[in-house]
Amino acid sequence: MAYAREIEAVYQRTGLSPLQALRLAQITPTQLKKPDAKITARQMEVLSGTAMQELDDEALGAFSRRLPWGSYGMLARASLGAPDLGMALKRWCRHHALLTDDIQLKLVTSGDSTAIVLEERGDLARHGQGAREFCLVHVLRNIHGLACWYIDSRIALQGAHFPFAQPPHGDAYALMFPGTIRFDAAQAELRFDSRYLALPMRRDEKALQQMLQRALPLTVRPYRRDRLLVQQVRQALSNSEVLSHNADTLAAALNMSPRSLHRQLQEEGASLQQLKDEVRSQKAKDLLLRTTQPIKQVAAASGFRNEKSFIRAFRSWTGGTPTDFRRGVTD
Repeated sequence: MAYAREIEAVYQRTGLSPLQALRLAQITPTQLKKPDAKITARQMEVLSGTAMQELDDEALGAFSRRLPWGSYGMLARASLGAPDLGMALKRWCRHHALLTDDIQLKLVTSGDSTAIVLEERGDLARHGQGAREFCLVHVLRNIHGLACWYIDSRIALQGAHFPFAQPPHGDAYALMFPGTIRFDAAQAELRFDSRYLALPMRRDEKALQQMLQRALPLTVRPYRRDRLLVQQVRQALSNSEVLSHNADTLAAALNMSPRSLHRQLQEEGASLQQLKDEVRSQKAKDLLLRTTQPIKQVAAASGFRNEKSFIRAFRSWTGGTPTDFRRGVTD
């Protein structure tokens, strides 16, 4: 509800009434005043969308000048022809500077990790720290949601950093930015796996027109499908400690629930057990081929608790025992 109060404050500063927007979002004046009240994603979508149109400002008063209705749609269209997400995000960040110089957005890649960094150039706190917080959250959710839409995939966040103290409603950040949250950071940024940058764009002008008819869900609702999830699960399973654990441990490492993990893998045509078997099988074969470790040690390194279960699984993968496989390779 803190964000709803910030939107109400924008109306007050412009001399307009927020009553129509609040009524459409089904937020009563009593609810608005409750410090610990919450609103649904749908209410936030309706309230912010109505306010953007009535105020003719898609930045909702955050910047020193308005961003007229359609500004972010124009940015989305300007990046639509990019060959991959990396190029699209670079264009989006560059073109955003044409709308306002109060912030600067940059795409910074360092090895396997990429960050969308938001640098403050203007005084975003001129209307209070709440307005500054709302601006940073709004911009980062906007670009994250659009990036997911561009490639039709959830972009799992490795972390989200914010340059302010944890607010009273800090528990909501885990819903808006699933991943490791850090407050009192040097600057605002979102961090994710660099491999997403190479994914091809999956949207065209027709899809953009349909999206723009109701674009706010991209900002307030998380994307479900993740086209890198299978690769991320394989990478996590390459750690022998994770490999021997269950879905709960793996899901926690990927910042998601076990239920979501199973569902999303199914949507990608895979299963956790299948991926575990693939990683275990490859690891066991590599160790049998490249080392002289005893079978018991190979079993443990491949995520098995005992040698007997390892031999049984290995037979199902290859039709023979680990010893047979090792002898066959060396011979």
